[in-house]
Amino acid sequence: MAETASGLFYEIHDGPRPDAPTVILSAGLGGGAGFWAPQMAALAEQFRVIGYDHRGTGRSVRTLTEPHSVDAMAHDIVEVLDAAGIEHAHLIGHAAGGLAGLALALNAPDRLDRLVVVNGWAAPDPYVQRCFDVRLALLRDSGPAAYIHAQALFLYPPAWISKNSDRLAAEEPHHVAAFPPPDVVRARIAAVLAWNVEGRLAEITTPVLVAAAADDSLIPVHLSEQLAAGLPNATLEITPWGGHAYSVTTPEVFNASVVRFLSGDGGT
Repeated sequence: MAETASGLFYEIHDGPRPDAPTVILSAGLGGGAGFWAPQMAALAEQFRVIGYDHRGTGRSVRTLTEPHSVDAMAHDIVEVLDAAGIEHAHLIGHAAGGLAGLALALNAPDRLDRLVVVNGWAAPDPYVQRCFDVRLALLRDSGPAAYIHAQALFLYPPAWISKNSDRLAAEEPHHVAAFPPPDVVRARIAAVLAWNVEGRLAEITTPVLVAAAADDSLIPVHLSEQLAAGLPNATLEITPWGGHAYSVTTPEVFNASVVRFLSGDGGT
């Protein structure tokens, strides 16, 4: 594990050979590199893998750049790559991390090889706004523990929650203990809700896999369809089941898809 000059923590997992291509993993609003645990073994078979904790979360500094934005999140990716001595890499980004990947494709396309955007979007959406209004109200009125307890409803399908109830209950205290300052959470939510590049998608020439789950109850699949339609070099792949965090609920399906795309065995 290492740290950038401004306090971003990252870790490098060596690939199968010294010249293996690099993939950097950018989580969603939770921000922690641990989100990608179900992907690490599959990716490390072919790639050098970099995981990092978003600014304001996990082991990284608990303050944000001001004003905070998705562009600032993309700048942090560049900072991690620079600190690791990596000129360019593939990127897999989930939700907020995917938006940061799109911002990177706009702001520093030379640092990006291929991009996977998981459950992402191009412009604000009333349904998503309503979901985050509920989450913000929970945080404000009931605190982090209530926010974490409700989080599973947005991340996972009902059947998966029922089957994994004991696991979720055991994980909750750890998530509450690691919860970022509420002001940080609110600022990160505000940043992703303000994201709008609908008019700039044609500028993104990076090959992009737009990946989504059809039953995502937080970021509806029509947003991924709209995103893919606006990108000139996109592949759209929709998984029928798995929810917002389908990289966790159906890791074998997710891993096979992203490895195939990053290896150049599918897509544009």
